[in-house]
Amino acid sequence: MFDILTTIRRTGLLDQGLPKPTAAEAPRDQLQRQLQTVFGRALRIRHVDAGSCNGCELEIHALSNPYYNLEGYGIAFVASPRHADVLMITGPVTVNMVEALERTYAAMPDPKWVMAVGDCAACGGVFGASYATRGRVDEVIPVDIVVNGCPPDPVTLLTGLLEITRRREI
Repeated sequence: MFDILTTIRRTGLLDQGLPKPTAAEAPRDQLQRQLQTVFGRALRIRHVDAGSCNGCELEIHALSNPYYNLEGYGIAFVASPRHADVLMITGPVTVNMVEALERTYAAMPDPKWVMAVGDCAACGGVFGASYATRGRVDEVIPVDIVVNGCPPDPVTLLTGLLEITRRREI
């Protein structure tokens, strides 16, 4: 132990500094700056899985990791629809989730925005409308924006959030 501490003291701190952003990271950083200026640290999202395969959820959870740092910009996921500004829905709406989705939408305060995430929420995807699903989200509640992809990547999700703000009515 003493040898290790002596070596650390002799060598000092070896720091490489922060890496410079690459060209691939530029759109993410630009989107996050725009989100912060538009929302001003006050956007809350309620996510509802209406019957998805969890592919979209993995990409949504990636928004909370240190790379995208959504909460660092004041955008956070909440557990109650009463605290939410945006309702983010994934998957085709199953028959068992219709009432829960309608109640969640009704519990949200105005103004509220609904974001259908993924191809399944947008058009029913591979599930379509069947005996077990009602199909796409806009057949159950009104949708403000659709983010396509199977699953959509986090940058596309950030772009969708920014697009909602461009359509908002004050």
